[in-house]
This record gives sequence, C-alpha cells and structure tokens, in this order.
Amino acid sequence: MSTTEGSAEDLPTLVDTALLRDLPTTTRGTRTRAALVAAARVVFERDGFIDSRLTDITKEAKCSTGTFYTYFDSKEQAFAAVLSEAQEDMLHPGPPHSGDEERTVIEQLRAGHRAYIESYKRNAKLMLLLEQVAAIDANFRRLRLDRARAFSRRNCRWIRKLQDEGYVDPSLDPLMSARALSAMVGRMAYFKYAVEEPDWGSDELLVETATKLWVNALGIPTDGSRRNPQAPSAQQ
Repeated sequence: MSTTEGSAEDLPTLVDTALLRDLPTTTRGTRTRAALVAAARVVFERDGFIDSRLTDITKEAKCSTGTFYTYFDSKEQAFAAVLSEAQEDMLHPGPPHSGDEERTVIEQLRAGHRAYIESYKRNAKLMLLLEQVAAIDANFRRLRLDRARAFSRRNCRWIRKLQDEGYVDPSLDPLMSARALSAMVGRMAYFKYAVEEPDWGSDELLVETATKLWVNALGIPTDGSRRNPQAPSAQQ
C-alpha cells in the first residue's frame, strides 16, 4: 500500500529497458506490437512464464513467428513489454492527491488501501506471475525489490510527517514501520486475489481490516485526532 506523497514517475521501473527494442514508427507496426503484447499477457497469465511458448503467443495474436521476431527477440523481451505497459496500474501509487488535505488521516489511509486493492484485483493474475518470474530471474528480482523499497520509503516519509504533526506514535521507527505494514497489506492482497485463498471476505472487509491494522500499529487515535494537539499541523 502507498499513501499520499510523490508520483508514479519517482518510482523505479520493474522493467530493464535495455531488453526492449525501440517502438514501431508506423501505425500498423504499433497495432501489431500491441496485439502481441496483449496476447503475451494472456498466455503468460494462463500458462505461467516457464510453460508458455512463443507459438502460443503468436497463435493468440493470430500472427506468424516471423512477425513476433520483428518486434521481440525472446519470450523474456515480450514479458518485459507486458510489464512496461501494466506496471503503473499494477503498483498503483495511491489515490489522486487533490483533496487529501480535507480528509482525516484515517480517511487518507482508507482511500490509499482501496486504490491499492482495486488495482491489485485488476492485475491479480499478473501479480501471481511476478512471484514466479522473481524466483527464477535475479535481474527482475532486483528491480522488483528496488521498487518495493521505493514504496516503503514513500510510506516512511508519510509516517514521519504524521509523527511530526502529532498523529503517530513518535517512538516508532518510520522506515521499519512502513516496510512491515506495506508488506502486510501486499501479502493480504496476494493471498486473496492472486492465490485465491478462501475465507478472506469481501473487498471492503480487506480495506477496512488493513486500515484498522495500520491505525492501531501506528498508534493513531481511532477518531482521527492527533495524539499531541500541540504538534504543528500541516497547514502551519
């Protein structure tokens, strides 16, 4: 889960851009490449990365193997293209920032969790695929960890800000808290949507549970007020 600071552009990519060729310059080429990327995602999500074959991708895209090699050198390169197109939605940085100053801290948390859960649910099959590829590809695993750390640092800044404003327990280490709580929400979503483990309840129950756990762990008063009313507010 990510909260309210920063933008998608300040996050590391999940894709080694050196793996990708330049984009086509013609309308037809752009359309054909897009069809191959969409087909590759279908095949990867259906069969898994290890068991997927180039012939399955070209069959899904209704094109020849030669056409595939016009745009991609390998299955790995096609996977990188799938990630390049999907990664911003897969790892949603949080809700729109406008109006956040009018929300309580708990409302901000709830909105951030809801945005994360919704994007995870839309991309659950691909998120499961990420687990598989990270286990076998050291370079991809490094890129994924870099991005996870960036999300944790962003959440750390948000927690530290709330400590300064008197909402969060000042004795907590903000980075460790951010890493632990972010990982918790990520695994909750993984088990509910990617693995489809039963008994996780509704989407809204997941959002509310994650929000309450963050609130309790950070020591935020349940009415959304500040622990220390004398601390400077964000508007001061």
